[in-house]
Amino acid sequence: MMSALKRFWDSDLAWSWRHTPTAIFGALVTFVLFVGAFGAPWLAPHNPFDLAAIDLFDALLPPAWEADGKLTYLLGTDSQGRDLFSSLLYGTRISLLIGFASVILAMVIGILLGLIAGYAGGRVESFIMRVADVQLSFPAILIALLIDGVARSVVPQHMLETISFPVLIGAIALAGWPQYARTVRGSTIVEKNKEYVQAAKVIGVSRPRIMLTHVLPNVLGPVLVLATVHLATAIITEATLSFLGVGVPPTSPSLGTLIRIGNDFLFSGEWWITIFPGLMLVLLVLSVNLLGDWLRDALNPKLN
Repeated sequence: MMSALKRFWDSDLAWSWRHTPTAIFGALVTFVLFVGAFGAPWLAPHNPFDLAAIDLFDALLPPAWEADGKLTYLLGTDSQGRDLFSSLLYGTRISLLIGFASVILAMVIGILLGLIAGYAGGRVESFIMRVADVQLSFPAILIALLIDGVARSVVPQHMLETISFPVLIGAIALAGWPQYARTVRGSTIVEKNKEYVQAAKVIGVSRPRIMLTHVLPNVLGPVLVLATVHLATAIITEATLSFLGVGVPPTSPSLGTLIRIGNDFLFSGEWWITIFPGLMLVLLVLSVNLLGDWLRDALNPKLN
């Protein structure tokens, strides 16, 4: 275990990270946010979803450093008396879970379709790529809104809150798969003409096995970089949908929902209810994007 860690620390990728200040900053901020988000049940001073612990007399309290603030509510409270700092930790966890799930689903769909298109060629490739081109001509948020709206119109009203998370994840994933498909398709076209693929064909290896065990490992580099950048995009898309009221339910608010709730009180003086969730969203997306930019440059052989 220690030897493996030492080899990784001495690798070119680790050396590049150690000598890139923006990557170090992005990694540290991302690590802190991830620990705070996924450790929310243990780190949050209050449970914002426990109705028995919420006191309406503590509603709209300013941050602790303000005149009317309380030390027990570091960043103040919202209109329901929920601790804003605790809500931020839980909300960040929900945003990250939706972001990760949608990125993984988009990767699976895009990689499979990209492998099939690049390896099969012909009409199969033309059909898959034309569908991807048509979808890419529309903004991802519009595609996600369309899919989310269709799903909500089909599902019975009493089940909307139950299926809101799967629908949101599916909508974001279906809006993002064409990027993976195009990337994998281009790399697959290059790889399928190389000697190791031709050798696998000669000895009788089946097409699915060649694609999954021979071609796929050699096209994952650009996909991982794209997934890192797409995570930030997925978080922004989820926040936008939640801000518009078609995302996660108010009973399990994400960062976008918290911003939407706080927006109603912004001009009445309770600025902290929307400013702090907005800053958390900006910090999260910025740190992930910094890591994605560094990873793209570190894995690009033309820049090394």
